[in-house]
Amino acid sequence: MSLAHAFAPLVDLVYPPRCPLCGEGLAAQSGLCSSCWSELVIPGSPCCASCQRPFARDIPGGAMVCGPCLAEPPAHDGIAAATLYNDASRKLVLSFKYGHRISLAPMMAHQIAVRLPVLEGEWLLVPVPLHRGRLWRRGFNQAALLAREIAKRTSANLMVDGLLRHKATPTLGELGAKARKRTLSGAIAANPQRATALKGAQIILVDDVLTSGATSTACVRALKRVGARRVIVACFARVLDEALDIAG
Repeated sequence: MSLAHAFAPLVDLVYPPRCPLCGEGLAAQSGLCSSCWSELVIPGSPCCASCQRPFARDIPGGAMVCGPCLAEPPAHDGIAAATLYNDASRKLVLSFKYGHRISLAPMMAHQIAVRLPVLEGEWLLVPVPLHRGRLWRRGFNQAALLAREIAKRTSANLMVDGLLRHKATPTLGELGAKARKRTLSGAIAANPQRATALKGAQIILVDDVLTSGATSTACVRALKRVGARRVIVACFARVLDEALDIAG
């Protein structure tokens, strides 16, 4: 019996388990209540063969590729998103990242892991890096915590320092595509000490939220510059408002 299991009854007595979204009492410290689970939106099929963007309906003729991927083929080799970004997933992400509810990491990582494709051969889990200043202020890298938990649930190996963030960057949400690209120029690079291991590797790039894709694209390109063979982007929540409309 692990130490965590041995002390679980005491922890439950002192801190009765509650749903992190609504506060409803739970039987265990991890997970959500059934009502809040139902508020999460899971990406479904049919979807883009390249980026897994959900489609409203099947299109005859085999593999389908969405308009954005046709217009600009992505640098990545697929996206595995646990949920679509809505009010419920947003609350979880904010509690995890800014509310320091790191106990949410195992549950969120499990949801990511079940969305991954079958991992044939050897794979590396590489988190999106934080600049050292932000890491110092926050105290942890949420992507690294998720990657560590995904490693426990898959055959992939964790490489927490595969990427480095050399330049602090502001929040990208208010910037246009060109401004995001300029802001991230030179900010992220592969760790030269890991270059040999990254060359020819199959990599799962891990983050909590995928918004515009600018940061993940910078990471994927940095990994492929040192010879990574394949890079899949894995996240807990993906911002796709049009997909929420389909799901609704």
